[in-house]
Amino acid sequence: MMSIDPVTLAILKGRLEQIADEMDATLFRSAFNPIIAEAHDASHGIYDAVTGETLVQGKSGLPIFVGVMAFAVKAVIDKAAKQGGVHEGDVWIFNDPYDGGTHLSDFRLVKPVFRDGKVFCFLASVGHWHDVGGNVPGNYNPAATECFQEGMLIPPVKLYDRGEFRQDVVDILSANSRLPLSLYGDLNGQINALELGEKRMAALLDEYTDVTVGECLVELKARAAQMMRAQIASLPAGTVSAEDFLDNDGNSDEPLKIALDLTIDGETMVMDFTRSSPACMGPVNISRSTAIAACYVALKHIFGDVPANAGVLEPVEFRIDPDSLLSVKAPKPVGGYTETIMRLIDVVFEAVAQLAPKDAMAPAYGTINALSLAGHREDGRRWVMFSFFGGGHGAHAGADGLNHGNAPISTATIPPLEILEAAYPVRFTQWALRPDSGGPGEMRGGLGATYEIELLEKHADVFLFGERGKYAPPGILGGGSGAKNVFHYQQADGEHVPPMVSKIVGIGIDRGQRVRLDSPGGGGYGKARSRDPETVARDVALGFVSKEHALSDYAVVLKGDGSVDLAATETLRTQEAAE
Repeated sequence: MMSIDPVTLAILKGRLEQIADEMDATLFRSAFNPIIAEAHDASHGIYDAVTGETLVQGKSGLPIFVGVMAFAVKAVIDKAAKQGGVHEGDVWIFNDPYDGGTHLSDFRLVKPVFRDGKVFCFLASVGHWHDVGGNVPGNYNPAATECFQEGMLIPPVKLYDRGEFRQDVVDILSANSRLPLSLYGDLNGQINALELGEKRMAALLDEYTDVTVGECLVELKARAAQMMRAQIASLPAGTVSAEDFLDNDGNSDEPLKIALDLTIDGETMVMDFTRSSPACMGPVNISRSTAIAACYVALKHIFGDVPANAGVLEPVEFRIDPDSLLSVKAPKPVGGYTETIMRLIDVVFEAVAQLAPKDAMAPAYGTINALSLAGHREDGRRWVMFSFFGGGHGAHAGADGLNHGNAPISTATIPPLEILEAAYPVRFTQWALRPDSGGPGEMRGGLGATYEIELLEKHADVFLFGERGKYAPPGILGGGSGAKNVFHYQQADGEHVPPMVSKIVGIGIDRGQRVRLDSPGGGGYGKARSRDPETVARDVALGFVSKEHALSDYAVVLKGDGSVDLAATETLRTQEAAE
């Protein structure tokens, strides 16, 4: 029985979310690294003092980070218990991907909020640092066979010990980065964000009391669990299955399966991934905590009205083999975790489409295409350009997929080309939508994009960690697949594609030579022949679909002026239906 009134609950919910949002904004404004400052590859949240569970998350940060951070905070709680407990003024820092992390680039800071000598909650900040050592500048190493080739691994250690700053820890971090100034700026941005969050939380607790705010947090979690149970109960009982594949692990050119058997039993859901491939040699493995966090993100996409906190997962049971590529331990490489969790989200979408077609969406483009260009300027200074890129989102019952969107794992934005050109010796010669890349359907998948980059310096090494080069984003309910991912690079002897299709390490290019990404589109929803012919004609007029694909994919015949030949279209569709 709720003791807090609904108006106060709504006010406190908004105030708590604002604290997380303000921490996000503080880091975005102060970070040195464009991946945080411009792309918003970071996140902040408020976590339970005992369990580490997610209580509140910011709306601007990455949802996958918020989900994983619950495990990270619990790791700090457990580590502190072995070392005499948590103290006021402590701040912990680490990037251990096997203990509440994702990959080595993502550094976490955890700070307790004390009230009357006791921990009321934890605040946490995570951000993607530009370079943390390892074999590959920018740290996306598709050829890695152990985590030591991906960067420095830092277990939970104190950055502040009872308020005393530990410069020796920062010295170790800086010595292991190719870009120590960027590291220093991002670290201080995260520290500032946590300090502001602590200040705002103290003011809120002073205004409403610890008891009232604590009751609010308990109630918000209970409501999320209750709403999630109701959503699950509304689905048909039984088991459905879905599977999809990763191109390869960067070392062996063999596909890797991610399979889900999803069971609905009353108010509970079982997500069984035991048919997935075992752990692999290359860096597309993920930890169990990352796999669970990815499911949290997928479920929040589908059940958008459910509050974003740990209550979402209360009625969900996970079954993941300990030797699966979805549940690895050190030192298995995990640097390409983004590719794997996007495929995991895809199979959740594909499974739910069989249960709730009106709530389902087709898989999105399925790869961040982590691209690094690195070299030295004429004066000897090191430069490392790391960025990720967008693609088409999947269609759903209500609309076409979003053209050129960001990955479903996050709210991160694609860094603007103006920022990249200003920071690095490159020129974008193309940044455009990719025609015919969206999966055909009654609702069309969103378009991918074409990015072409010309090198302006004497020489650079190029690294790509992508996916969907072999297995296109599938459509659902009769919809077609989006276009596959394609990467080209120029050298003196002409244009090439990677032997591993979507992954390559350290190929050299010279001044004036270019690399080009053609990113995938999203999957289509429903049968393409059911799409309104006038809508197809509009797509052709906008350049989204070619006249040839209007005919072959949608059975729509266009006249010379671009208008629909209704009689010919009806005849063609009737003939195809009869056949």
